[in-house]
Amino acid sequence: MSQPVFAPWEVPEAEPLIRFESVSKTFGEFTAIDALSLDIFEREFFALLGPSGCGKTTMMRILAGFEAPTSGRILLDGQDIAPVPPNKRAVNMMFQSYALFPHLSVWDNIAFGLRREGMARDLLAARVDEMLRLTRLEKFARRKPHQISGGQKQRVALARSLAKAPKLLLLDEPLGALDKKLRQETQFELMDIQEKTGTTFVIVTHDQEEAMTVASRVAVMDEGKLIQVDTPDRIYEAPNSVYVADFIGNVNIIQCVVSPDDEDSRVRLEWGDGRTPLWAQGEFGAGRRLSLAIRPEKIQVSRRKPDGVANAVYGEIVDIAYLGNISTFHVRLRDGKMLKAQIANTRRISRRSFSWEDHVWLSWSDTAGILLER
Repeated sequence: MSQPVFAPWEVPEAEPLIRFESVSKTFGEFTAIDALSLDIFEREFFALLGPSGCGKTTMMRILAGFEAPTSGRILLDGQDIAPVPPNKRAVNMMFQSYALFPHLSVWDNIAFGLRREGMARDLLAARVDEMLRLTRLEKFARRKPHQISGGQKQRVALARSLAKAPKLLLLDEPLGALDKKLRQETQFELMDIQEKTGTTFVIVTHDQEEAMTVASRVAVMDEGKLIQVDTPDRIYEAPNSVYVADFIGNVNIIQCVVSPDDEDSRVRLEWGDGRTPLWAQGEFGAGRRLSLAIRPEKIQVSRRKPDGVANAVYGEIVDIAYLGNISTFHVRLRDGKMLKAQIANTRRISRRSFSWEDHVWLSWSDTAGILLER
């Protein structure tokens, strides 16, 4: 029997663990967060994603109690947390620097917060040992932070943050100090630990791949506002704006105008020099200016014009990026516009199917792209 899909945000009667109600935060004349409302549910792995200065770290600091909102309310389990000091909130925060005590062993680092709370010695020992097992650090319990690797330090900081069983764990760029391969491995470890503990995780990151990998939902932010909040697949496949489409992954953005001719649920689009119309799914009035967003992997590359496709354009390959698993082709069209197409490298081949200066056809279906109004 299949497990039910975890999607409490789709259940109208579900109560959120965290609720932002029209929260704003200003520093002098600068608005870091602008009338932001958001619900985050229990057991979610929620990602705040955006460029530097978009307000995501300010949101996290307000949740932790290090900053107070200028206006609006934040509820945790239905209670306004504004009057609750940081050390009394059922919230823990894990910093990018890990902030481990260099003179204490791994075991004592994890035990530190529990000791300060006055936990009984036998309960404390059992809890620390449980955290060591959860993060696979049993062998390193007596080592000092300088005697373990960056990935192990990250797990110590995580174990220490989870030891007090917070309702909410905040992670501020937690994997930023790790190299790419270790970061990718640690992402899956984080997901596994979050699932085992059932703790709600909120992660701040500017790494799109990281957010898409770990999160149940992603909030894409810009200039203190939420641009889109949705599941990773919806954020990627159905962005609500050119900003989100462009921020997440690779994309081609084609400026176009809706032509009077249409067929059923398809619209005809005029673009470029106007000689080659495009077709896309949608219902928009004639003359409407739109952006057609198409992911490079949705575009096929061929030497001959394919039959029976909705869209086909001709151009010359001017650049190729070989990334091992995929190759990205930059193709200049007849009117000078550039499009990117990606091909999966499924076979080991001695020579490329296409090379620089080859003339090729790029084609895609009428459902491959998405029409965006903003």
